[in-house]
Amino acid sequence: MSDVSLLVAEEYLENDYFLSEDFDGSSDSKAEKKIKFIKVIFCVLCFALLCELVIYKYIMPSFSSPKVTVTGQKDYSAEEIARLLLPMNSTSWFDFDVEQAVALLSSEAGIDHVSVEKKFPDKIYVNVAEREPVAVTFVMENGRTSPVQIDKNGVLFPGKKNKSIDADTILPIVSGLPVEYMSKGMRIPAKYRPLIDQISKISEMPQHYFASVSEICVLPKDSGNYELALIPSQSKVKVLTDRALNEDALKYMLVVLDVVNQIGTDVAAVDLRYGSVSYITR
Repeated sequence: MSDVSLLVAEEYLENDYFLSEDFDGSSDSKAEKKIKFIKVIFCVLCFALLCELVIYKYIMPSFSSPKVTVTGQKDYSAEEIARLLLPMNSTSWFDFDVEQAVALLSSEAGIDHVSVEKKFPDKIYVNVAEREPVAVTFVMENGRTSPVQIDKNGVLFPGKKNKSIDADTILPIVSGLPVEYMSKGMRIPAKYRPLIDQISKISEMPQHYFASVSEICVLPKDSGNYELALIPSQSKVKVLTDRALNEDALKYMLVVLDVVNQIGTDVAAVDLRYGSVSYITR
């Protein structure tokens, strides 16, 4: 009897062990499924958040009006540069045409050269180099005489009203140039460009020679060439010279004028042409 009871007890324990093992295995499987499900949901949410971040930071700005940053300009404001780009009618970064922007800005008389760069998603970088004047002349505009500036390449461009002039910058007046009107990007005739180049080189010197010269008059000759008449700023004596305007010629002119002023004679003009010095009385 005891043997039979022992066998029944052993059989019961074995069955209970297997039942317990099956129950624990099912519980672990459900827990693993829940963890995997949570991981999938978390990954989906992270992906959605990343997509939203990309859309708001990169995609949407590229379809809105581009942000233009202007550098290098002195007398043109960023608003003026942006106004020059208005004919492009660009509504987004994608349809902003770099070549057209360069063409529009380069057509402005006061701008020497310009570079334009696009950076994704909505940035436009514009670098402007303005023309630097070396001399001033006068042209007829709307029935009246107006001053215009000349850069070192002989290009005419109007001076801006709010232009900031350096205290050390002295622009000589060049009169007698055969320029009756001005158009955008117009240059003075080729034979007078060496004169502008000479003026530019003298302006770069530390000595302010043009502080002593108020006007440079171009005197055409029958042969097709030209000579110069310099009007000193501190003397009533006009100086006639050839077209070789350089530092030595200006130094020589100043020495001669100093001698003439000390003598106090009634001299109207000093002639430094042809390698000699002569004068004309009043």
